[in-house]
Amino acid sequence: MVKFGYTILYVEDVEKSISFYENAFGFSRKFVTPENDYGELSTGETTISFASKKLAAQNLSEGFIESSLEDKPFAIELGFITDNVGELVQKATSFGALLIKEPAQKPWGQIVAYVRDLDGFLIEVCTEMQG
Repeated sequence: MVKFGYTILYVEDVEKSISFYENAFGFSRKFVTPENDYGELSTGETTISFASKKLAAQNLSEGFIESSLEDKPFAIELGFITDNVGELVQKATSFGALLIKEPAQKPWGQIVAYVRDLDGFLIEVCTEMQG
C-alpha cells in the first residue's frame, strides 16, 4: 500500500511560513527543528512540511527552481477545502497572502479562489466537490 504522507515546500524562513499557515488557515504546528530549517503542520490526513532553501540545497546538489512572488507560480497548487471560501480568502490575505483570483462559482457548483503564500506558492481555496 502507498499512502500520500506529505508535501514539502522549500521556503526562505521556515518559522515565518509555519506561522503564516497557522494564522491564515488555522492549521496546527506539529514541530519545528531547533535549527528552524524544517517544520510540519497538522492539516488532517496529509502533512504540509517546510524545509529551508539552505537545507534543500544540501539534499539537491544539482539545485532547484525557487518559488518567488516575482515569478509565475509553479504548475502545482495546494488545495484547501472550506465551507466559506470568501471568509478564508479574506483571512489569508489579512496575513499576507496575495489574492490571485476572487471566489467564483464553477459550472459544477464548486466555489474556487486562488491566493499565493509568502513564498509564492499557489493555494486553491475551495468548497468540497459534490458528486
